[in-house]
Amino acid sequence: MQINLLFGIIILGGLACQPANADPQGAEPISSTVATSPASLVDPAGTTIATRFLAPEGFRRTRLDSLSFGHYLRTLPLKPAGSRVKYFDGREKNSEGVYVGVVDMEIGTRDLQQCADAVMRLRGEYLFAQKRYQDIHFNFLSDGKPRYYRDRADANYSYKSFRKYMDYIFSYANTASLKKELKPVPFDSMQIGDVFIVQGNPYGHAIIVVDMAIHPETKERLFMLAQSYMPAQETQVLVNPNAPSISPWYKMDVESALYTPEWTFEKGDLHRFE
Repeated sequence: MQINLLFGIIILGGLACQPANADPQGAEPISSTVATSPASLVDPAGTTIATRFLAPEGFRRTRLDSLSFGHYLRTLPLKPAGSRVKYFDGREKNSEGVYVGVVDMEIGTRDLQQCADAVMRLRGEYLFAQKRYQDIHFNFLSDGKPRYYRDRADANYSYKSFRKYMDYIFSYANTASLKKELKPVPFDSMQIGDVFIVQGNPYGHAIIVVDMAIHPETKERLFMLAQSYMPAQETQVLVNPNAPSISPWYKMDVESALYTPEWTFEKGDLHRFE
């Protein structure tokens, strides 16, 4: 029984994200020598997404309620500038052409927090910080039904019980289950906290919008993305391989495909938490 359970967990995890050294359908190879981000848009002393990465000239960050999911993501703490992403086993991920910042959040020592898991972790952390314990739930792949944190929390709703719950979710949920849980939204209505997600066959991927900016005169909008990947690794702020002059910001003028360092999405892949 234990062997079967472990096998099931491995299968679920394997369906979550495609390994970085593979060549999945829909991926676009990106040169490892691409510039990461212009110095004019990075303040190395900044300790959050909002303070580390400056808006390009003429742009201003969009206004947000201080209690919103978007505000939580924008103010995510970052490791010191120049830090490398660490895998669950302590190994480091090469930063060239992939990421320009590392979210300062532990991921445990098991190969669990991959791409969709990182998205669920951020959503769960936000709700936990707001003490919205009854709203913390994610669906299992096996039956499509939600598992609630309140049913596994201790009497004090401690953070320790929350982290145990999230690892439990990571073991039985993936991109396929998360995509069914989210609702599709038009690309032009993008908000911070929205998720680009592909179920994939057999692999998929998910990245999350962590910041946005707008030009008050032209109304042009920009967005910023973050991801985890496979094997389990720290959440990272992605570079823009197509427009290094504004990286890590991305323009909204996407014709059909959105090229990110380790995956290519379509505009129709944008989804949102209810």
